[in-house]
Amino acid sequence: MRTAVYRSLARTAASAKSHLSRRCYSVESAPERKVAVLGAAGGIGQPLALLMKLNPLVSNLALYDIAGTPGVAADVSHVNTRSEVTGYVGEDQLGKALEGSDVVIIPAGVPRKPGMTRDDLFNINAGIVKSLCTAIAKYCPNALVNMISNPVNSTVPIAAEVFKKAGTYNEKKLFGVTTLDVVRAKTFFAGKAKVPVSEVDLPVVGGHAGITILPLFSQATPKANALLSESDIQALTKRTQDGGTEVVEAKAGKGSATLSMAYAGALFADACLKGLNGVPDVVECSFVQSSITELPFFASKVRLGKQGVEEVLGLGPLSDYEKQGLENLKPELKASIEKGIKFANEN
Repeated sequence: MRTAVYRSLARTAASAKSHLSRRCYSVESAPERKVAVLGAAGGIGQPLALLMKLNPLVSNLALYDIAGTPGVAADVSHVNTRSEVTGYVGEDQLGKALEGSDVVIIPAGVPRKPGMTRDDLFNINAGIVKSLCTAIAKYCPNALVNMISNPVNSTVPIAAEVFKKAGTYNEKKLFGVTTLDVVRAKTFFAGKAKVPVSEVDLPVVGGHAGITILPLFSQATPKANALLSESDIQALTKRTQDGGTEVVEAKAGKGSATLSMAYAGALFADACLKGLNGVPDVVECSFVQSSITELPFFASKVRLGKQGVEEVLGLGPLSDYEKQGLENLKPELKASIEKGIKFANEN
């Protein structure tokens, strides 16, 4: 009996060693990729920096902020993974942080505080985004840009206008990161539907604020173990839309959704890197230039590839509730997009 157990353990160890060898080989043979995190000393930026340091696809990690980045970089650099880490601080070092970047992630900006709407953030964060995108256009115009700074419904159009003025705009390389909405929707659905959360797949479309967030629970897989009522779907939709507020209130004025946002940002950046490296069928939801509705920007499933967006995928079949939600979100999303464009052109 004991001999059989030893044999089983030996086989398991050999299998693990073989798997590790394959993993090491794939990591060592992965192309050199530089990722820059702008706003790396902030509440989202620090955990995001750590998560990107853990990503074996990253060979060079540039951490930038207006203060505090040398310490964050020193701390993260001690993690025993592939990437070399450099901290850059202040506007005079922004260019060096960006040069040669394949992916630029922008969590820079101020977080929401209790009672503050995403709209309240607009003037502060819009200015920050505009200056950072001006630098991206100059120093790494071909990078994939992952916009986390809120309000994403406006900051992505701002970035597009900045790049257009600089003559560097490529709609395939600009992404609004809406992955946190997907992460939340999957988590909430799995809990209610009593299915394993790791197996859940469902798209979240529209935008990245309030009612513009539209989870398509009718398309969720696997199907719920128990039939979800219309009121269940409505409650899940509302909770997904209000997920940020739930965290702000739970933290009682001492922060917003930083950890889950960092996780979601790292997930999306990983998908971008896989696409750049030629991994097939990498599909994630993102807020991008789109023609699947009459709005110029819209979040939906996107196939990622070596040039960024390979294909913007359609919405698929919608329930009556989702069709109504889609119509309800359009005026607000349209206004947010126009607000971003107007800011970029007037400031």
